[in-house]
This record gives sequence, structure tokens and C-alpha cells, in this order.
Amino acid sequence: MTGAVPHVLVVEDNAHVASAMRTLFAETGHRVTLAGTAAAAVSACVADRADVMLLDLTLPDGNGLDALTELRALNAAPRMTIALTGHDDAATRTRCLDAGCDEVLLKPVPARELLRLMGQWIASGT
Repeated sequence: MTGAVPHVLVVEDNAHVASAMRTLFAETGHRVTLAGTAAAAVSACVADRADVMLLDLTLPDGNGLDALTELRALNAAPRMTIALTGHDDAATRTRCLDAGCDEVLLKPVPARELLRLMGQWIASGT
């Protein structure tokens, strides 16, 4: 993406984590949308496609990967999807990658590392 402000969709049901991510990305020049459920993530991305979606897997209304599957079916998936999970196992990683995630990160991700990676993801042409 060139010239535009990168749009980050944070799909996270923990209000404190979501708020911290909004602050982190907004203060570093990103446009941020928050969604606390899978349904809200789908609605948000259909209305305003994100460049990068940070996707929690465990949401109040289901699995975050289901939201990604739905977005892909609607041809409204973000340019890049990063799964955020507390499960450090090969099966979870495989499920995420098979569902279309570009990257899988283990929570908690340090803010500095998240910003470094976001810079790479945006620069890669999202």
C-alpha cells in the first residue's frame, strides 16, 4: 500500500488488550478499527476492508478463524491476517495457516515486536 494510512482491524474480545492495541497503532500512524466478536469483525471488514487484521482465535461468538473463512467467501478478507493465540502447538498453527492466516503469533506479543512486524507487513505490499 502506498500513500494511504494503513488500516488495522484488531479482533480481540478483551477490552483492555483491544484498547492498548488501538492506542499503540493509532499513535504510530495507523487507522484502527476494533471488533470484539467474529460477527463484528466480518461486518467491519466488509464495510471497510483492512490492510492487516490481528485476529484473536477465541471470541465470544465462536472461533476467529470462522470469521476469516466468511470474509474469504465474501471476497472481503484483509490483505493480511495475523492470528494471535495463546496456544503454542503445531495443530493450532496448522489450522491458522490452512484457514488463510499469513502469520501466527503467540500471545502476549511485546508491543515493540508487534510494531516491528507491522512495519514489515505494511511494507510487503498489503
